[in-house]
Amino acid sequence: MQPEIRKIVTYDEEILIEGFRKADRPWRMFAVAAVVRNPWAGRYVEDLKPEIQAYGPVLGEMMTDRMIRLAGSGDAIEAYGKAAVVGLNGEIEHASGLIHTLRFGNHYRNAVDAKSYLAFTNTRGPANAPIMVPLMDKNDAGRRSHYLTLQFSIPDAPRDDEIVVVLGAATGGRPHHRIGDRYQDLKDLGHALDNPAAV
Repeated sequence: MQPEIRKIVTYDEEILIEGFRKADRPWRMFAVAAVVRNPWAGRYVEDLKPEIQAYGPVLGEMMTDRMIRLAGSGDAIEAYGKAAVVGLNGEIEHASGLIHTLRFGNHYRNAVDAKSYLAFTNTRGPANAPIMVPLMDKNDAGRRSHYLTLQFSIPDAPRDDEIVVVLGAATGGRPHHRIGDRYQDLKDLGHALDNPAAV
């Protein structure tokens, strides 16, 4: 059982000026998207596990390899995330199933030597739907400079019976970050620095 991939799309942008000031160094955000036939489209399937276990490693390895080639190395990636958009003849659960498995995400996490979980979105939409990939620091979930959203679309995907599976990255945080990190807020509010409920 192998994923049927119709196309692979690469998105890459390099920001030289952010807002009203030049960035200290070029800032890149990029993604790899695989347009995959949805094996569950148009029907209710109780057990999604066979396809998840079969597709996850294949997509995770292939897409991670492409991300590392785009970045130049795993060390060059500072922020990362994932997303999936299911076509109109599928369930949100189908989008979730392909990206919320360690068989998919751990390829990327290990390749960039990350400690944080992968930020994510899973949505449904037609062809050319916005693909929103939230990013955060790969090692520090409280580092707000790296709270980013990469956005793009694919004119002919997802078709009704497809899922777009995406990995995203940035080579740094926002160039002119000045809102502080969550740790200062926690300190100001008198909370423990490891409070998972505060964002």
